[in-house]
Amino acid sequence: MKITFLGTGASHGIPVIGCNCSVCLSDNEKDMRLRSSVFIETKHNNIVIDVGPDFRQQMLREKIIKVDATLITHEHKDHTAGIDDVRAYNYLQKRPMRIFAETRVLASIKREYAYVFAEKRYPGSPELDLNEIIGIPFSVGGDEIIPIRAYHNLLPIYGYRINNVAYLTDIKTIEEDEKQKLYNLDILVLSALREKPHNSHLGLAEALELIDELKPKNTYLTHLSHRQYCYNDLKKMLPANVEPAYDGLVVNA
Repeated sequence: MKITFLGTGASHGIPVIGCNCSVCLSDNEKDMRLRSSVFIETKHNNIVIDVGPDFRQQMLREKIIKVDATLITHEHKDHTAGIDDVRAYNYLQKRPMRIFAETRVLASIKREYAYVFAEKRYPGSPELDLNEIIGIPFSVGGDEIIPIRAYHNLLPIYGYRINNVAYLTDIKTIEEDEKQKLYNLDILVLSALREKPHNSHLGLAEALELIDELKPKNTYLTHLSHRQYCYNDLKKMLPANVEPAYDGLVVNA
């Protein structure tokens, strides 16, 4: 498997409009972050997790011309605002884009993109094949995907495990039975919004505590805000098997 980090920033991205903090003013390209998303290439599929407002820019940057399915963690705009741009893949692949999400998230997509699902569909709008996740493993073209239930404050969301890789963003808590799905990982991608705790996101210390509990071989931190440390400073603080991800980073599992 090959994992490409399309974006590693929180909902504002970095730099944040109008901000003069040290992270936003950094001249290190690794501190410039689009909204969080990841591209996973397996033996069978090309899969995108989350389709945020920077989706078009990310796909152009990485020159990605084939996407078999998209998995959505939850309905917030920094994870769904790029759905209209999947129509480019409709044209390229001559089929609807398969989208996998839980019932509540699918309902949100139908509301936000009502023109796609209208009785008289707007010409040229994206073609979407919506697939409901009900909390049990499901198959996408030969790949088994295990949904991981977590909570974004009180909002239920899903992370995903594909083979020996798991992706968890925007989480604050996860119950013990769901943690059982996250052992024996080669790669864990985990959000760590900022140094200080947050009411709906793991802070840095909380993320490191969860990593120490799960003991994946390697962890990459994502969904980083400008309230987190600069890349170089953060990397020096982390254990040897934990790294801050950055936009365009490619890792193999």
